Amino acid sequence: MMSSAELSDQELVYLDWNNALEVLEKAYKAGLFVLIIGPKGTGKTTLVRKFASTMNKDLHSVNFSLRTRESHLVGTKTVEHGQISFVEGVLVKSMRSGSMLYLDELNAAEADVLLRLDEALDDRRQLVLKEAEGQTIKATADWFVIATINPLSHVGTKELPPQLLSRFPVRMRLEYPPEELELEIVKRHVKLDESKIRSIKHAIQLARNLREAAAVEELYYSPSLRETIAYAKMLNAGLSARHAAEVVYANAYDQWGQVEYQKVMDMITSIFGDK
Repeated sequence: MMSSAELSDQELVYLDWNNALEVLEKAYKAGLFVLIIGPKGTGKTTLVRKFASTMNKDLHSVNFSLRTRESHLVGTKTVEHGQISFVEGVLVKSMRSGSMLYLDELNAAEADVLLRLDEALDDRRQLVLKEAEGQTIKATADWFVIATINPLSHVGTKELPPQLLSRFPVRMRLEYPPEELELEIVKRHVKLDESKIRSIKHAIQLARNLREAAAVEELYYSPSLRETIAYAKMLNAGLSARHAAEVVYANAYDQWGQVEYQKVMDMITSIFGDK
């Protein structure tokens, strides 16, 4: 669990260009769980952390993958000094305490995990612990759940079952910010002098071109805001603008072969010029 009070100022950098915080606050007041949909690197996690801090609520979170098991959510029995005890998982802890529960990349979870989660998210907001003599956990009235999912084009993702999707009646789409706002986000994370702004703008243009190509499946990968921030840091470290573009953006595409890599290098040349 991470308390909102423990978050650094950098983690809470979030420029709310689409009034997402307002939607979350109204959903919280209405007692409606929220699903945030968007590609990696659009600030979904930062948004959730910022909202938890704004509402002064503790935040329990779990990042889903194929390795996530029921025991991570619900808990498991342990034996210590000959005594059997039950160690509660993040879902049970959150329901008991009324904290905010963040289910990150929910559509990467296995079916049995989703089934168990669905039990807790229905209108009764309760969970029967078959692992602990069948005791029933009832969520507090202020329990709130936010889930995020990535588009199905992302590796490891799959469709959410309709029944589970219905548990999140408020659905928000989060896209990459406009170019001028992306620059502002970079400035919040990296101290830049004016001599580097032009190169940063070129990197933002390159990133947007790559995202658009990935959206129509011309390229395999869509760079996130993290790459733009990394690019700015490499400039600050003394790398040239074009070389930074190669190591941050182009080289990632080499794993898909020379043709894919060359497409990106051609984009870099068109924006940054020849070496």
